[in-house]
Amino acid sequence: MRLAHNVVVSDGLLDPNEEGMLNEFRREMDLASSDLEYLELDGIEDVFEDRSTRIVAILNLLKLSYADGAFEIEEECLLKEICRAFKVDDEEFLLLDNWVRRLNALEEEARGLMA
Repeated sequence: MRLAHNVVVSDGLLDPNEEGMLNEFRREMDLASSDLEYLELDGIEDVFEDRSTRIVAILNLLKLSYADGAFEIEEECLLKEICRAFKVDDEEFLLLDNWVRRLNALEEEARGLMA
């Protein structure tokens, strides 16, 4: 949750869509609403010990980065730093980013079908 907070505040703005996603994460993790602090990235690879949890974290952080409609350079730099700690190279990062953008497009298409 604190890692998600790092991404959200990295561009200096807290968009209502980002706040909504943070609240979704809180509900999914069954966490009480509280003020979040910045999480130092040193040792983050020890928190997410295996590849699958690291990839899930990156996918969720990418999705969160797009929640306000823009993937800001600060968010991208932070995510690439996280990827380096997780031993995810730039090529794989681009694949994950592309997957999230396609997912977002499908979700938008679905919302249009329901309107």
